Amino acid sequence: MYTALRLQRKLRRGEATVIVIDPEPYMTYQPFLPEAAAGSISPRHVVVPLRRTLDKCQVVIGEVRSIDHAKRAAAINTLATHEEGTGAIQIRYDELILAPGSVSRTLPVPGLAEYGIGFKTVEEAIGLRNHVLEQLDIASSTRDPAVRDAALTFVFVGGGYAGVEALAELEDMARYAARYYHNLEPEDLRFVLVEATGRILPEVGEEMGGYALRELRGRNIDVRLDTRLDSCADRIAVLSDGSRFPTRTLVWTAGVKAHPVLAATDLPLNGRGRLKCTPALTVDGVEHAWGAGDAAAVPDLTSDDPDAVCAPNAQHAVRQAKVLADNVLASLRDKPLKEYRHKYVGSVASLGLHKGVAHVYGRKLKGYPAWFMHRAYHLSRIPTFNRKARVLAEWTLTGLFKREIVSLGSLENPRAEFELAADTGRHPEAS
Repeated sequence: MYTALRLQRKLRRGEATVIVIDPEPYMTYQPFLPEAAAGSISPRHVVVPLRRTLDKCQVVIGEVRSIDHAKRAAAINTLATHEEGTGAIQIRYDELILAPGSVSRTLPVPGLAEYGIGFKTVEEAIGLRNHVLEQLDIASSTRDPAVRDAALTFVFVGGGYAGVEALAELEDMARYAARYYHNLEPEDLRFVLVEATGRILPEVGEEMGGYALRELRGRNIDVRLDTRLDSCADRIAVLSDGSRFPTRTLVWTAGVKAHPVLAATDLPLNGRGRLKCTPALTVDGVEHAWGAGDAAAVPDLTSDDPDAVCAPNAQHAVRQAKVLADNVLASLRDKPLKEYRHKYVGSVASLGLHKGVAHVYGRKLKGYPAWFMHRAYHLSRIPTFNRKARVLAEWTLTGLFKREIVSLGSLENPRAEFELAADTGRHPEAS
């Protein structure tokens, strides 16, 4: 989306047509997912509508099934092809920009597919928020101690950005919500973070990662380092250290992998399934094909290691998009290409409301200053003035009023009530 946005601004009239293909009609700004899950931002404000933002592009809402770059053609399934039953349509192109991002990397852990909850999309973030609040309702209304304990135990697997920020924000929100239940206390809730390595938040450095660890443990969060999830079958989380936690909530944030659509192309991939790219963001050894973001293995020219590639994170992806758009324009106009070279400036992470850690330009911050920097940085990076203004307005209102603690879990199955009424003639509340 960032590449298309820059292209539509810089292309001359009639010079080229930009076609954007995506399964969803919006781009999700993923760093805001934890705040959306905690209720600090409305879900609709962490997504950017493609049709309105890319008003000079052709937007096709569909799923790429395969790409035959030798023939310069992509097979696309759209909502219309599903209704018509006609099969995939073919879209031909002159230049291919492939940036599908990444998906959750799962492991063959027993029970994970049945009970695990991901945290990569806005739908998952809101579903998790509803789920956590529903667990408080279950715990408040049950007389079974085992059901209550399982409902109030929340296990997060993965100590990177996604896991730590999601855990910290939801823990903040859940303990706040607990005060409105007559038979629950914030101390009744149990949060467990499972990390396979010996540290959390490696992106912010060892010192700040250590501070984050102490901060979480100081909030009575059980952080298990050098520990793996062996099983979550039957809603019992079994860890490699022998611990067992009956739980109704298991959130999986243990890494990402390249989007599987890359395997359905005839383009070269590396051992991790990412596109082999050059520093100029062209696909290595292939003409008229470009890559960027999580799906692309772009050489890191700032590293002393000649085999190093850029990390799959938003900081690189957004900056690569700018260089990529400029290089596509340069290619169309027979001008030399630029190489992507960006030194990692640092990292910021939120640990809940008014709490955070940051390591930026060599400076280390913690607590409120780091939290403020986290918000300021991401506010500056979310695209379009419209979204910046809406997010800032919501943050302002959140500071003036109390948190929203309403669960709208019924949104996930909106026709259930009507179907019940049509089948039985009774309103569900009367049954």
